[in-house]
Amino acid sequence: MKTDLTDTTSSKINKALVLGRRALGTPAVGMVLTLVIVTDEENAYDALKAANDASREHPSRTLVVIKRAARSARDRAKARLDAEVRLGADASTGETVVLRLYGEVIDHAQSVVLPLLLPDAPVVVWWPVNAPADPANDPLGSLAQRRVTDAYACEQPVEELDARSDAYTPGDTDLAWTRITPWRSMLAAALDQVTCQVTSAEVEGEEFNPSVELLGMWLADRLKVPVKRLVSAGPGLTSVRLDSDCGPIVLDRPDGSLATLSIQGQPDRAVALKRRETAELIAEELRRLDPDDTYASALRYGVARLGEEKAPNPPVKKAEAAPAAAEEAPKPAAAKKAPAKKAAGK
Repeated sequence: MKTDLTDTTSSKINKALVLGRRALGTPAVGMVLTLVIVTDEENAYDALKAANDASREHPSRTLVVIKRAARSARDRAKARLDAEVRLGADASTGETVVLRLYGEVIDHAQSVVLPLLLPDAPVVVWWPVNAPADPANDPLGSLAQRRVTDAYACEQPVEELDARSDAYTPGDTDLAWTRITPWRSMLAAALDQVTCQVTSAEVEGEEFNPSVELLGMWLADRLKVPVKRLVSAGPGLTSVRLDSDCGPIVLDRPDGSLATLSIQGQPDRAVALKRRETAELIAEELRRLDPDDTYASALRYGVARLGEEKAPNPPVKKAEAAPAAAEEAPKPAAAKKAPAKKAAGK
């Protein structure tokens, strides 16, 4: 069921939602959250399709905010709100309202969205493109418990990570971080199988892919070891290598689908590590609405610190030096005794 409203108000949109539910015979509201998508006309279709797919797991009221730029000064001075209300099969398992804002109302989008939020339900705001520099202080972002951006869609994605770090507020997250969840799970599981001390790491992937930097920052932050960033032809992340005192641990995915996990002393294993669609990423983010402290810690580590030659703190230096010292322990001990006796004779 689809209803078009031209030059309308939030009150009329709410009435259209109620009438639509009654017409479908489902007067009760069964949504668990409100998902606000802030995008442009070009990316609205793909973003809405991903949200509809994700709503099968998380029934929600989806509000798509499209800010339409007017061509003339007269049109820019005139405020207008057009809406498209979708229910039933046209909105998957939830409700969808596409809001097109014109003129001065563009600067007051929060006043349009606020009356349409589900009462007593969490709010998530997602910017597929053109995210604000400080999502938490954005008029729409301030309404949400969770704010989702995508550094990969930015003009300079790696530099965007520094901006995200400076403006981070609990509740912020990024799809570039969500994309590496399977990698983090696989690497954590691999390290649980060994008792080795990791001394350094390498991450390899596309040049302008912020997920590669985020994975490197996560490894450096959690393992306290230097991490080197390498460039490959992709697709996406292609390889992670952890050097340890009992041999390398390598997770290699050259084709973007099937990966090979290699651990010293164990047979190689093929693992499914397929690149996921946007709908799966959004569905994962909607599963948790609390602050992601792990993401915050990795983000604050800083892109500039990747590739440092030395470990970030003294305890790690000792851990790195321990294997070499243990292997050569007998020789230095004998070498030290001989000079000591000679000096005593003198």
